[in-house]
Amino acid sequence: MSATKIIHSIPSDPLTGAISVPVYQTSTFIQEAPGVNKGFDYARSNNPTRKVLEDVVANLENGHSGFAFATGLAAIDSVLKLLSAGDEIVAVDDIYGGAYRLFTHVYEKLGIKVNYVDATEVENVANAVSKKTKLIWIESPTNPTLKISDIEAISKVAKSVNALLVVDNTFASPIAQKPIDLGADIVIHSGTKYIGGHSDLVAGLVITNTLELSEKIKFVQNASGGILGPWDCFLTIRGIETLDIRYKKQCENALKVALFLESQDAVEKVHYPGLKAHKNHEIAKKQQNGLFGGIISFSLKDDTQGAAVKFVTSTDYFKLAESLGGVKSLLCHPAQMTHASIPREIRLNAGINDSLIRLSCGIEDAEDLISDLSEAFRTIEKSKEILTY
Repeated sequence: MSATKIIHSIPSDPLTGAISVPVYQTSTFIQEAPGVNKGFDYARSNNPTRKVLEDVVANLENGHSGFAFATGLAAIDSVLKLLSAGDEIVAVDDIYGGAYRLFTHVYEKLGIKVNYVDATEVENVANAVSKKTKLIWIESPTNPTLKISDIEAISKVAKSVNALLVVDNTFASPIAQKPIDLGADIVIHSGTKYIGGHSDLVAGLVITNTLELSEKIKFVQNASGGILGPWDCFLTIRGIETLDIRYKKQCENALKVALFLESQDAVEKVHYPGLKAHKNHEIAKKQQNGLFGGIISFSLKDDTQGAAVKFVTSTDYFKLAESLGGVKSLLCHPAQMTHASIPREIRLNAGINDSLIRLSCGIEDAEDLISDLSEAFRTIEKSKEILTY
């Protein structure tokens, strides 16, 4: 979808002509007679502001229907509620820490088994599925080591065992990648990130590819009630208006920063799908339309948490904070922040080293971001010299 189509998929208000979508801050709606209304009866079930957002994100992802939730984890939870005791999930090993926590500490207790695999190789997924597999759950790119999975190939594996393919598309955004076009059944977004884009809200989005799945997620949304409020829906819609131009600038910045990091003596490894050395660079190039995202991670030769902490507390433009995808650049230390809930052994097996640092490039000038990182490298080098002395 072009920038023009994205902007003009957001309707003006037919009642007043307002160019922006109104915030319908109401809990209930007047009915003409019992069950006779204008399509809205109670705000948990539906809200005009939320409906605009849900319709827009469905169009963004070429899906059947969209659903907005209070957080990204609420969106993930709504999909897991499609399962029953005894069902199994095959999930990418380098999974978002919050999803791992939800899978492990909530759903495994309810009789859902989760098998984690390196989904960069389709064979690993094919070998892990069984008749009990109901969901194949992947992120591409993953958080935080930016692994790439072949969505189209994995969708064929899912169909072979009658499982649903769920793709967390947060990092790629609908600007770069449309998993439903590649065979996915359900797409998830943390709307907090690129779609909202301004670090001023939390939101979760689910997009389904069929009427049957749409009805099931709608039932869960209404029954569980974890909806996104109208004001945050309004802010998310506002973010979508600039999504195309923001995301492309962030991709441009990230590639420049990744190339810079490759040249640094203190860096052991750079994870970025836009680099030719990346394992699945060609797959990313194809399924992400040549846009590789605004997230980079890298590990240090001094592979210690201490070295990483020194680095992430030495930047100026890159602010130390959870989250990503906003207009301001952020950085974090996954081992102690976003992925702290994952046991160290499992974290290391997934490639999340003790020194791994994740960068979220904003829309600042790339030269300023590189200068900021250069200064941080000088700072950690000076600290080593002092210790040696």
